[in-house]
Amino acid sequence: MLLELDKLKIIVHLQINILQGQVMAVSFRLFTSSLFPPSFIWIRIYSTAFSPKRCNWRIDPVEKTVASMNALSVEDKEAGYWKKEYIAKRIASVKAALAQVLKLVNPYTGLPAKTKEALRISGLGWVIILKEKSGKEHVMEHADLYINHSSVMVVWYGKNWPCLATLSTLDLCGVTPVLMDWHKPPTKNGPRWPSLIAKYSLSNLTDSTLVGCDRFVRIFHLNPGLLVGLWKRAEELAFVMANLHFHHLVEKSTLGSAALPYELPPHIPLLDDSPEYGLHGYQLHVDLHSSGTFYLCSTFRNLFTKQGYIENGYVKLIVIHFQNSTEHLPLIGKVGLSWRTDVFDGCIKLSGVHAIFSQPF
Repeated sequence: MLLELDKLKIIVHLQINILQGQVMAVSFRLFTSSLFPPSFIWIRIYSTAFSPKRCNWRIDPVEKTVASMNALSVEDKEAGYWKKEYIAKRIASVKAALAQVLKLVNPYTGLPAKTKEALRISGLGWVIILKEKSGKEHVMEHADLYINHSSVMVVWYGKNWPCLATLSTLDLCGVTPVLMDWHKPPTKNGPRWPSLIAKYSLSNLTDSTLVGCDRFVRIFHLNPGLLVGLWKRAEELAFVMANLHFHHLVEKSTLGSAALPYELPPHIPLLDDSPEYGLHGYQLHVDLHSSGTFYLCSTFRNLFTKQGYIENGYVKLIVIHFQNSTEHLPLIGKVGLSWRTDVFDGCIKLSGVHAIFSQPF
């Protein structure tokens, strides 16, 4: 009798969680017992998420779930089948929804106009995975996030950094919730799908390009688009900043795997009517910012370049001439690289502007 009562409590708990659109971690711990094998859990999740939508009469949600499960058989499939089916179908549905959202292009930047909406739909976030030489991994959740006109700035800092001398690599990954209710904010405790964006070596970090320093930190640039701050006195990690350009950002952050990044489609440049004289009709959008502070946002149209300025798949465009003061643009505030941790913050003055993102034309 006691066993039957416990069994009933477990079943009711599952039904309540599904009706709320959630699958709690405690449910997974209970269902992995001999009473409910993993296949039962995943077939229940699958049938609830992807049950038939056409119905000619109103039906109780629990009855609808049971009815859809009757058409499926746990015994007919190998172990792990429904888990793989759910994840594959979940990724396909998110991909289809994102494709529709990202169709509209901003005429000023040439980038998707609804990137913020795409981030909301997918529940997308970013983590860094610090890997020690021993194989141990540390997953770090971001502390700050700034969405700008053409990029996202993600910042990690805290008090629990591992010792730099023990680290070998840093993986930058996008993470998407596998179990997600689009009407609620994503939870960090649920299962997430990782998509590797870039992998960086930390073995010789101080040999990388030094961007700047102040009395507290030194900041190094790792290609592509990563800034790492080290405490001057201790030579340990203070913060990490990633500048993620909107160009194929959602695809790179959702469609890769934990080991392999998403492979971008081949870029085909537009044909020019007179390539022997250079390239014509280009547009340049400049978005200069630092940690939520904007210094310049401007678009330059009808640009051209000479044949000699084209090299290795890149083109040099001159939009502001030093000698022509009428082309000069004012910058808002004092330009610098702002940084912060949970203890200190600062702003490092820069002698020049470095292009973090580059894309072959």
